[in-house]
Amino acid sequence: MLFTVDIGNTTVAIAGLEGERVAFVKKLPSDPGLNWPAALRQLLEGVEAQGAVLSSVVPALTGPVGEGLKAITGKPVLVVDKTTPTGLDLSGYDTANLGMDRVVDCVAALAMYTTPVAVFDMGTATTLSVVDRGGLFRGGMILPGLALGLEALSARAAQLPPITLSQPEGLLGTDTVSCMKYGALYGAAGAIEGIVRRLEEELGGLTVVLTGGNSTLVRPLLGIPTAWEPHLTFLGLGEIWKGNN
Repeated sequence: MLFTVDIGNTTVAIAGLEGERVAFVKKLPSDPGLNWPAALRQLLEGVEAQGAVLSSVVPALTGPVGEGLKAITGKPVLVVDKTTPTGLDLSGYDTANLGMDRVVDCVAALAMYTTPVAVFDMGTATTLSVVDRGGLFRGGMILPGLALGLEALSARAAQLPPITLSQPEGLLGTDTVSCMKYGALYGAAGAIEGIVRRLEEELGGLTVVLTGGNSTLVRPLLGIPTAWEPHLTFLGLGEIWKGNN
């Protein structure tokens, strides 16, 4: 088994990868104050792994989580950064502030789907990453995530309450809460459809892949064909591990 770790802005997600199968996913909050060696040992108690690989968009957590995983596995952790060979051609992109989670997603998508491919990762932020027919990372977009957009509405408008997202029961809301919910969900779906239409005009045929926690809510609302892979980042980390071991 391989520990594959995605350190995000909200959660640190750890998946146990057995070949191409995700055996489990466990999560901890992205809390810099956590005693990470102790927390990880408790979370992964009784699970043996041959090693660990991680990607991170929270630099302050990369070291503590990596050291905790090293203590558990007894082996150095492969931290995917800009120097790590991934097989993805980044020559046309300024990588100074590129989140490695986007790279990892694209590595998995290239292994699983035909190009050109567009990956929408719907988490705290919604990121779009595009790889063209020749395997070149063309770039993408970063949009506010669904929860972030709703939090901004609630914070800046006195009469708009905090809400919890769930699957819509129709197209039009009939009260303030449902109007906010439907606006966020159908707005995200409309944005994806519009972006994909423009990408197809530029790149030709396109494989659209959705991943991330909010993708389960948005995908049923889309009027375009998509692939859905909830474990895309973990699978990409597994591919990178294989390429470096």
